[in-house]
Amino acid sequence: MISAYSRWLMAILLPTRRAEDLFAGWWELISRLGAVPRALVWDGEGAIGRWRAGRVELTKECQAFRGVLATKVIVCKPADPEAKGLIERAHDYLERSFLPGRTFASPADFNTQMTDWLAVVNTRTRRALGCAPTDRIEADRAAMLGLPPVAPATGWCSSLRLPRDHYIRLDGNDYSVHPAAVGRRVLVRADLQRVQVVCDGQSVAEHARIWATQQTISDPVHVEAAKVLRRRRIQTPTPPLESEVPVRELSSYDTAFGVDLDGGAA
Repeated sequence: MISAYSRWLMAILLPTRRAEDLFAGWWELISRLGAVPRALVWDGEGAIGRWRAGRVELTKECQAFRGVLATKVIVCKPADPEAKGLIERAHDYLERSFLPGRTFASPADFNTQMTDWLAVVNTRTRRALGCAPTDRIEADRAAMLGLPPVAPATGWCSSLRLPRDHYIRLDGNDYSVHPAAVGRRVLVRADLQRVQVVCDGQSVAEHARIWATQQTISDPVHVEAAKVLRRRRIQTPTPPLESEVPVRELSSYDTAFGVDLDGGAA
């Protein structure tokens, strides 16, 4: 994200390009900026919107996001590189000047190094400006809108009934939940860092967000609790089934078939 007037550059690495992560990252950068730009310009990202029949159709997630911020979203037309040259040059600058020669221990380490690096980059004089972005950013913020009193809803949020295996699936990964919530309705929330599961207002699971896919993340506490519940169920004696079976008088069959054992037909 780069400001058109001050050239103030910000960036964050996201796990996916889905709307849940995209708007969470967008809000993170706007919060750091401390103000809301009056117009947000985007390329034709699927989670934002697209051009159809000569007009822009924004997604419902984008409509809700910009509505809370009271700002305008502009989607660039296809095959119009001049409209997005500013951000494309910023991408190229990150690839050529930040990435080479660096190693990263985790996505969090990547974002930490990039944030520290950008803090230095924004103090450097830009030839096109004749000054550094730090010299213009305050004037830029003064022309922007204030942050909303209530933050927009971002990230993942869903509700489901916890299955018997006490795991929930989020973005291709399985996260364990305390088995005490099996069969009950739980609320799953996730942002860029954490995954939380709530049942009746109580947290029943909390994990670090995994960016890989097809992974199973198990909390040792949940695994041990599941073993205890299974053992308790097996060891609980089942009372014998006691039921009364009605017994019919045998003479009723003789009567039904017309048999008289004393001689003759009934």
